[in-house]
Amino acid sequence: MPNAFSNKNLAINLTAIALGMLLLAYASVPLYRLFCQATGYNGTTREAKTAPDRVIDRDITITFNADIAPGLPWEFKPGEKSMKVKVGQQALAHYVAHNLADRPVTGRAVYNVVPLTAGAYFVKIACFCFKEQTLVAHARANMPVSFYIDPAIMDDPQMNGLKTITLSYTFFPVKNDERK
Repeated sequence: MPNAFSNKNLAINLTAIALGMLLLAYASVPLYRLFCQATGYNGTTREAKTAPDRVIDRDITITFNADIAPGLPWEFKPGEKSMKVKVGQQALAHYVAHNLADRPVTGRAVYNVVPLTAGAYFVKIACFCFKEQTLVAHARANMPVSFYIDPAIMDDPQMNGLKTITLSYTFFPVKNDERK
C-alpha cells in the first residue's frame, strides 16, 4: 500500500515540474529574441545609439524588401530598391506605408537580414520597427530606418566576399486585444 507521505511528495514534485515547464515555455520567446538580437543569429539585427567613429572604404550594397501579411489592408514598399554604404557609415533608408482601409489600422513590423550570418553586423540606430505603427484611414507614412554595418565585419573571414545584404520587413496586423 502506498505511503500517503510519498504520494504527497510526488504530487508536489510533479506540480513543481509542470509549473517550471510552463514558465520556461512562457519565457522562451523573449529569451530567444534577446539571444538573436545579441548575436545576430537567424538574421536578427543589432541595435545601437550611434554609429561608430570609423568608416572603412569597403562598399556593401543594401537591398530592401517589404511584405504585408494577410489581413493587413496596407500597401508597403521600400522607398529605394538598394543603396551602397561603406562599412561603419551611418545610412538612412525609407519605407512607405499606405493604409487602404476606411478606418485606423495598427501594424507591427518584423525584420531580418539575408544572408543570415550578416545579422550580427547589421546595426540599427533608429527604426519604425521598434514599435507598433498606426495609420489613420487612407494615410501614408514615410518610415525611416537608420543603420550601419559594423566595422567588426572586416575581422570575420566568412564575410570577406560579402557584397550584398538584404534588409527585409513584413508588417503584420495588430488586433485590438493584443495591445491591452
